[in-house]
Amino acid sequence: MRCTTFGRSGLRVSELALGAMTFGEQGGVGAPIEECRRILDAYDEAGGNFVDTAVNYRGGASEEFLGTLLAGRRDRFVVATKYTVTRDPADPNGGGNHRKNLRLSLETSLRRLNTDHIDVYWVHIWDRHTPIDETMRALDDAVAAGKILYIGVSDTPAWVVSRANTLAEWRGWTAFTGLQVPYSLINRDAERELLPLAEAYGLSVTAWSPLGGGVLSGKYNHGTPAGNARLNRDSISDRDLGVARAVQQVADELNATPAQVALAWTRLRDGVLPVIGARSVAQLHDNLGCTAVVLPPELVARLEAETRFSPGFPVDFIEQNRGWVLGAAAV
Repeated sequence: MRCTTFGRSGLRVSELALGAMTFGEQGGVGAPIEECRRILDAYDEAGGNFVDTAVNYRGGASEEFLGTLLAGRRDRFVVATKYTVTRDPADPNGGGNHRKNLRLSLETSLRRLNTDHIDVYWVHIWDRHTPIDETMRALDDAVAAGKILYIGVSDTPAWVVSRANTLAEWRGWTAFTGLQVPYSLINRDAERELLPLAEAYGLSVTAWSPLGGGVLSGKYNHGTPAGNARLNRDSISDRDLGVARAVQQVADELNATPAQVALAWTRLRDGVLPVIGARSVAQLHDNLGCTAVVLPPELVARLEAETRFSPGFPVDFIEQNRGWVLGAAAV
């Protein structure tokens, strides 16, 4: 696996991030610690170094598992975690992006991960009740204290991220270096505003759910699979199943798996790093194989035609009126 720099920083991260949301069996489908050890070891052996978790994943078990599994090799990994989601639903200050929750969440994560610093600390989701300047200043204070090295933001409108980094630039605070969004052949919404924002600001993008909640793995193509499936096939739209079938057809032509094709498509966009999640070593090895898949332009066009995606207003409107606005310069 190759490495790339994270945003405009000098931090080197692997081209595939390992999502640790499956680490732990609390609250649904997940993996026990010994299987998580095998997953992390296999990812490490493949050259991966970027592990992503959150303070709330598996009720905290994800961070606790990582803290145990990274013992003796913590410094070789880029450890990313998130805050925002409540630590205590009964506490009105138990969640959100304000300074109090940031401080308490960060201390909780440091303790669970058995480390004195977080390499990449993500704002998990926009909290419209907390001014963005409060969040940015509180993050900058944590960076100055040495408890965070880099910061990123997830699941937040583009205009909020733009304002945050502009405030950071004006006031000499630490700016966001990364952006985390859902992105797959099934969900291309990030192409409207968020991916252009990331390109303009030089942010790395970590793409969560690059397999569309497992739909693009092909396991729902012929009904609901036995075992611990996340979805019931009847709840998946005909459009999404059509995309999954197109992925399967391309995979058959390339002698690859559907998951590898779907991940390879996500990787085509510069600066996008898929977050791969696995509940077994076999799933991990399958996902890692996407780095060897080359998608010819004609197959890319076929996949994207099946998604029937349109950027919508104002992107479509601006493009349609280029000639009217620019005249001969539009050529």
